Amino acid sequence: MDVARSARFRLLLAAALFSTGGVAIKGCGLSPWQVSAFRSGIGALTLLALAPESRRGWTLRTLVVGLAYAGTVTLFALANRMTTSANAIFLQSTAPLYLLLLGPWLLREPLHRRDLAFLGALAVGMALFFVGVEPASRTAPDPGLGNALAAASGLCWALTILGLRWLGRDGTGGAGATVVGNLLGCALALPFALPLGASTPTDWALVTFLGVVQIGVSYVLVTRATRHVPALEATLLLLLEPVLNPIWSWLVHGERPGPWSLLGGAIILIATFARARGSGRAEVPEPPLAP
Repeated sequence: MDVARSARFRLLLAAALFSTGGVAIKGCGLSPWQVSAFRSGIGALTLLALAPESRRGWTLRTLVVGLAYAGTVTLFALANRMTTSANAIFLQSTAPLYLLLLGPWLLREPLHRRDLAFLGALAVGMALFFVGVEPASRTAPDPGLGNALAAASGLCWALTILGLRWLGRDGTGGAGATVVGNLLGCALALPFALPLGASTPTDWALVTFLGVVQIGVSYVLVTRATRHVPALEATLLLLLEPVLNPIWSWLVHGERPGPWSLLGGAIILIATFARARGSGRAEVPEPPLAP
C-alpha cells in the first residue's frame, strides 16, 4: 500500500473512531459530568504518551486555545446526553458558520462573496433543529437544552480552529493546545463529577475507550495522515464522521432523530461538501479535528 493510500485509510479510520463518541457517551452509565471529566483526563494522558510533540512548546497562547477546546469537548459530551447524537454532531458541524463570521475580525481573513451562500445554508440548517424540538426520550431526555449546548459546542470549536491558525502563524503546534484543552476540560468537569457513586466495569471500559481511542488514537491517525493527503481530500474524507455518528446510535440505542433534524443535518453536510469542492482548497485545521 503506497503512502497516500495508507494516509487515506488512516483518515477514514480516524473519522470512524471519532464518530463513536455519541454512542459511547450515551452507553456509559456514569453521569454526563463524570463522562466529560474522565474522558478528557484519559484523553490528555493518551496524547502525552502517543504524541511527543504535545509535550513541548506550551505558551500563554496554548492556554488560551486550550480553553476554547475545553469548552468544545465539555459541551459536546453534555449535549450528547441531553439530545440525539445526530443533533449534537450536526449542530457542532455548524462551526464554519462562526468561523467565517469571526475570521475577518479575529484573524483579518476576508469574507468572500462565495461564502455568503454557504453561510445562508448553514444558518438554515441550524435553524431547522429548533423549529420542532423532538419530544424527550430515554437517550435524549432534554432535547432543547441539548441542542443549545451542541450549538455552543460548535461556537467553541470554531474558536478552537481560529486559535490553531493563530498558533500556526508563529510556528507553535496545536498538539499542546489539545492536551491543555483536555486537562482543562477534566478540571472543569471534575467538581461536578464527584462524589463518584455506583459504577460498573462496562462504564469504565466505555469512558476509557472514549479517552484512549476516540480522542487519543484518532488524533494521532489524523496528524500522521494529513501530511500526505491534500487538504481538500482530507476534509471530504473526514465528513464520514457526522454521517456515521447518528447511525451508531440508531443501531445500538434505537435512537431516531426527528425529520427536521435530519433535514437540517443533510443541508449542513451538503453545504459543507459543496463548499469544500467549490473552493478547491478547503483547509484542514491542525488537529484536533473532532471533539
